[in-house]
Amino acid sequence: MNESTKTPWHLWAVGILTLLWNGIGIFSYMVTHLGKLESLGMTAADIAYFDSFPAWANALWAMGVWGAFFGSLLLLFRSRWAVTSLIISVIGLIGSTYFQRVIIEIPEHFDSIGLSLAIWVITLFMLWYAHKMKGEGVLK
Repeated sequence: MNESTKTPWHLWAVGILTLLWNGIGIFSYMVTHLGKLESLGMTAADIAYFDSFPAWANALWAMGVWGAFFGSLLLLFRSRWAVTSLIISVIGLIGSTYFQRVIIEIPEHFDSIGLSLAIWVITLFMLWYAHKMKGEGVLK
């Protein structure tokens, strides 16, 4: 893609919509790690569940949400680094999914297969899309 070619309209749509979606993930991550779960109406048992996460699980969660968030921003900036950021996000998602589905028992009221599937579908779509835009020369 040469400099005079416009950015495709769909890049703006994907970038903005996924930035908003990933902002929800950042909010969730930050509220949990800043000790503000009571403000969301969580019980002591709910808070204990999140507090029980080992450092490696929290690191993978951070990789997932921050990688996706910065991936969206980098898409909007038309940076080829969006692909790398989204690969980091997928690695974090794999690790945090493994932790939640295999190692720890998720409280029933937090276990939403629909939400989990949405996170996977959107994250994998973002990686595919960024890779496609990089291949087409949109991302530099």
